[in-house]
Amino acid sequence: MFFHPLDFMVLPFMLLAMYAQYKVSSTFSKYSSVSARSGNTGAQVARGILDANGLYDVPVEMGQGMLSDHYDPRARAVRLSPDVYHGNSVASLGVAAHEVGHAIQHAKGYAPLALRHAFVPVANLGSMAAMPLFLLGFFLHFPTLILFGIIFFSAAVLFQVITLPVEFNASNRAMQMLSHYNYVGRDEMGSVKKVLGAAALTYVASALVAVAELFKYVLIFSSVNRDE
Repeated sequence: MFFHPLDFMVLPFMLLAMYAQYKVSSTFSKYSSVSARSGNTGAQVARGILDANGLYDVPVEMGQGMLSDHYDPRARAVRLSPDVYHGNSVASLGVAAHEVGHAIQHAKGYAPLALRHAFVPVANLGSMAAMPLFLLGFFLHFPTLILFGIIFFSAAVLFQVITLPVEFNASNRAMQMLSHYNYVGRDEMGSVKKVLGAAALTYVASALVAVAELFKYVLIFSSVNRDE
């Protein structure tokens, strides 16, 4: 990696991403100490919502590491971190329901999720190939290589953008289901919303960083292309 003056354009979004990571950790920690009145654990809530939606074949498994919660579309499994799996806080229930939201998206063929899954190999290739091509083109003053780097990086950026509606929709489903199945009371929903909102900010910040980086590369390409 090298420093370019245009990196200052990206810096505010990188600071936002750092703040978002702090915010999600601190918010989860805060509301992990607030027990939900229902007394259910994250694992029980996940299992209950899955069963209520007919997804009996989707297992709820305990993963490893803090905030490692995710839905694995290949194994069709919801994996919860130990704190969420065993926890009965409003934070644990919110996170568990969010991951179940992804499982329901998958089962219902939610288009943005299907598009994101289809883009995974393209985004991975773009992330790996973009920077070597860009740097080689920049130092050799070869605009065509820079352009190819930008094209590959655009795939990774598009993946970040597609992720946003997927995550927002999963959070909306989570809040609706927690309320509908009486796992969380109406007066507790504000706390759940703060936890899921903090998590959503990390995705927004990541997307903004990616878009800003792409814009920076386009400006560099234009500068090099003019010099040729």
